[in-house]
Amino acid sequence: MTETTMPAAPGAVPHRTLPAGALPHDWRAVDEGWGRRGPDFATLSEPSACREYVALHHALGVDHGDHLLDVACGAGLAVELAALRGATCAGVDASARLVDVARVRSPEADLRVGDMHDLPWPDATFTVVSSFRGVWGTTPGALDEIRRVLVPGGRLGLTVWGHVKASPGAWALAPFRLAAEPQVRNQAAMTSLGRPGVGEAVLEAAGFVDVRRVRIPFAWEFADPATYARALASTGPAFVAIQEVGEPAFLAAAERGATAHVRAGLPLRAEVDVTGFLARTAAAR
Repeated sequence: MTETTMPAAPGAVPHRTLPAGALPHDWRAVDEGWGRRGPDFATLSEPSACREYVALHHALGVDHGDHLLDVACGAGLAVELAALRGATCAGVDASARLVDVARVRSPEADLRVGDMHDLPWPDATFTVVSSFRGVWGTTPGALDEIRRVLVPGGRLGLTVWGHVKASPGAWALAPFRLAAEPQVRNQAAMTSLGRPGVGEAVLEAAGFVDVRRVRIPFAWEFADPATYARALASTGPAFVAIQEVGEPAFLAAAERGATAHVRAGLPLRAEVDVTGFLARTAAAR
């Protein structure tokens, strides 16, 4: 799914030559990071992304007649919501355990375990491709594959983290910095697409046209610090931090940081800046 500090695959490995459900070696860590607590992620963390999903679908004009692919679909909530707008949906994610959740949510969708650098669909299959914090500054090669599977004039919508440090909810991401320093630096490289002009340049270099930046609403909400800590621990970046400091220390730090933001009678709320990009492939001549 969505944000991860796991390394990108160093090259495209032909998906069709792998056994069913198998992935290139470098992607196994993604399932370990994201899939180990799939039910927690799907029920405690992902629902807060509904604002983000709905806003991008609306901006893309997802509707009946669309054939939509969600890249890094994770537990599949965005796929489920796109289908409610009338789209015929597909999704791909490197975490087999999250794809299992997505298949329960959307049994009619074409959901596959795979590498976004080698999408297992033919050229010009989809009218729309979305990805919610799944394509990063460290994985620009995925855009070549996305362009390949889009029809001429097909629409692309991406979201990425924006100016996190200036966000009122920046505190909610602070525990990720418990990871080892090289991983923290990698996080900064991953989120580079949100910087002024960077995402636009990367998309244009990948052959997309009519690129524009849009504001996307995003807010995490949790009942209490303990629920927030458990939800955060279900994500890929948390897994990297937990490997460095241990799970008890990670959970304790997360709860401690959240306690300062408790307001009597209200849920914890962390608004974080998320940037969206809309683009399309060139129309057929």
